[in-house]
Amino acid sequence: MSDFLLPDIGEGIVECEVVEWRVAEGDQIEEDQPIVEVMTDKALVEITAPEAGVVTKLYVAQGQIAKVHAPLYAYQVDGASNNNSEAELDGAQSAASEKPMAQTTEPSNPTGIPAAGRLYDKVPASPAVRRLVREHSLQLAEIAGSGKDGRVLKEDVLAHLDQALQASASSSQTVVNNQAETQAPRVEPLRGVRAVMAKRMVEAASTIPHFHYGEEIDVTALLALRERLKPLAEAQGERLTLMPFFMKAMALAVAEEPIVNAQLNAAGDELYYYPQCNIGMAVDSKTGLMVPNVKNVERLTLLEVAREVGRLTTSARDGRVDQADLKGGTISISNIGALGGTYAAPIINAPEAAIVAIGKTQWLPRFDEQGAVQRRAIMTITWAGDHRFIDGGTIARFCNAWKGFLEAPETMLLHLG
Repeated sequence: MSDFLLPDIGEGIVECEVVEWRVAEGDQIEEDQPIVEVMTDKALVEITAPEAGVVTKLYVAQGQIAKVHAPLYAYQVDGASNNNSEAELDGAQSAASEKPMAQTTEPSNPTGIPAAGRLYDKVPASPAVRRLVREHSLQLAEIAGSGKDGRVLKEDVLAHLDQALQASASSSQTVVNNQAETQAPRVEPLRGVRAVMAKRMVEAASTIPHFHYGEEIDVTALLALRERLKPLAEAQGERLTLMPFFMKAMALAVAEEPIVNAQLNAAGDELYYYPQCNIGMAVDSKTGLMVPNVKNVERLTLLEVAREVGRLTTSARDGRVDQADLKGGTISISNIGALGGTYAAPIINAPEAAIVAIGKTQWLPRFDEQGAVQRRAIMTITWAGDHRFIDGGTIARFCNAWKGFLEAPETMLLHLG
C-alpha cells in the first residue's frame, strides 16, 4: 500500500481545503483519473491519480485542510496485492516457528520515495500540469521538461503549444502565399460607360468644391397619397413610384431658388440660369452608372413624369439610352435608398450645381405637436452643392422648400399650371 503525498500546487502554498472527493475508499482508479479537488487561496486545483490501483483510505475529509507533502490518501497499486499476500503469509509462518524478533525485512522501496513518486520520475509533472496536457490533447512524453530531473513545468507546456501554433500559422501562410502566387488577378479594360464615368467623377471631385447638407423628410403622407394614386396610374399603364413626386417637388422648389438650377461656365466667371428644369436620375445599369434626365419637369403632369421615368429606367438598364436623354441635365437625384443605403455623399454631375442622394425610408418613432409618439416614415437625404456659388443658406432654403412639398404633397396642387 502506498500513500499519495499532496504535491506542491503553487508557489508559497503550504495547505489547501479539500473541496470534493471524486472517489471513495475501495474504488478502482486509473492513471491520471481525477481523484480530488482542492482549493488554495488562488485557485481550484484538480489532483489526479499517479497510477492505477485501488483507493484504500482517505486521510483528509471533505471540507478539511490538507497539508502539502502530507499523505492525502492511500492506495494499493494494481498487481501488488498478490505479492503482498505472499509476503504476509511467509511472515506469519516464520513468526509461528521462531521466537518473536525485530523485523529485519528490507523495505520494498529502498529509496524511501512513495510509489507515486517513482511513477512521476518517468515523466515528472504536477497534477495541474498533467491536467493542462489533457485539456490540449497532448502527450506528456512529447514535451521537453526544463525542471529538475526533467520535470515538465507549466511553462514547458505553454512553450510547446506556442511552437505548434507557430508551425500551424507558418504552414497556413505558406498555403496562402502559394495560392496568391498561382492565382493571377483577372484584368478587365475600363471601357464604355465605366471609362466615361471614371473620367467625369475624377474631374468633378477634383475641380468642384463640394458642400454637403443632410436632412430628414417625413414622407408618411406622401406614401399614403401614392397608394391612393397607384390604381389610377396602373389603369393607364404607368407604374407610379416616388421618383415622379421627388421631381415635381424639386421643380417647384427650383422656382423659389433658381440658382440651384444654374451652371457656372468653364472660365468660372459667368452663371447660366436655365428656365427649364431637366432632372437627372442615377441608374445602376449593366454597363455602369448612367444619368438620363427628364426634360421640362416643370411643364409635365405627374403621370407624364412617371411615364418618362419608366422609359428612361428601362432604357438605361438595357444600356440603350439615347444621347439626347443623357445631355442637358440641370440637377440630379441619386436614389441610393432603392438598394438599401441610408446615407451617401454624392458627387456632383458636372456642369450641374447640385445633386441629392436619397436614402431608404424607415419607419421610426417621432413626437407629434402634443408630445405623443407616432410611427412615421422617415427618409434621409444628403445634398451636394457647388460651393463656388451655392452657400449653406441657399441649399438650406431650397431643401426646406422641397421638403415642404414632399411632407405635404397636396400643397403642390396650388402650383400646378
